[in-house]
Amino acid sequence: MGKSTARKTEKLDFEKVWLMFQETDKKFQETKELLVQSSLETDKKFQETDGQIKKLIKKMSEVETRWGKFVESLVEGTLIKLLNRKGIDVQHTFLRAKGSLKNKQYEIDIIAKNGHQVVAVEVKTTLSVEDVKKFLFKLKVFKEVFPEYSTNEVIGAVAYISVEPEADRYVSRNGLFVIKATNKSARIVNRDTFKPKIW
Repeated sequence: MGKSTARKTEKLDFEKVWLMFQETDKKFQETKELLVQSSLETDKKFQETDGQIKKLIKKMSEVETRWGKFVESLVEGTLIKLLNRKGIDVQHTFLRAKGSLKNKQYEIDIIAKNGHQVVAVEVKTTLSVEDVKKFLFKLKVFKEVFPEYSTNEVIGAVAYISVEPEADRYVSRNGLFVIKATNKSARIVNRDTFKPKIW
C-alpha cells in the first residue's frame, strides 16, 4: 500500500472516529437534556405533593383548633357546677390564660377560681400520656408563671373527648381531675374516693 492510500485510510478512519464521537456526544447531550427535564418534572411533582401535604396539615390543624374550642366551651359551661359538686367552691372561669417564664410561653385553657382555690384545666380532643406529662410540668411552674396565684391552692384537671390507652389512669395516678366531654355536656369521671393533688 502506497503512502497516499495509507493517508486516505488514515483520514477515512479519523473521519469515522470523529463522526462517531460527534454522534456519541450528541446522544450524550440528548440524554443529559432528558435527565435534566426529568429531574425538573420530578422536582415539580415533589413541590406539588409538598404543597398538598402542607394544605392538608393546615386543614387538619384548623379542624383540631375548632374541636378544641368546642370542647373548651362545653367544659367551661358546666365546670363550676361540676367542681362545686366535688366540694370545690369556685365561682368564676375564664379561658386561655397566658403567661411566660424564662422567655417560654405558657397557656392554661381554662381557669376556675374563688378566693382560695384555683383549678387549672387542660383541654384536649384526644388525650395522651405525653399531654398529661406536659400539663403536669405546667402545674409545677404555675405559681411562677402566674404569680397572682402564689398563695392559692392550685388543683389540676384535664378534659377530653377521647383518650389514648393508659392516659386516663395516668391522669388519676397523678392527682388530676378527669373530665369527660360528650356531645351535650361534661362530667368528672374520677372515683368518688379520689382526692386531688394540691400544687
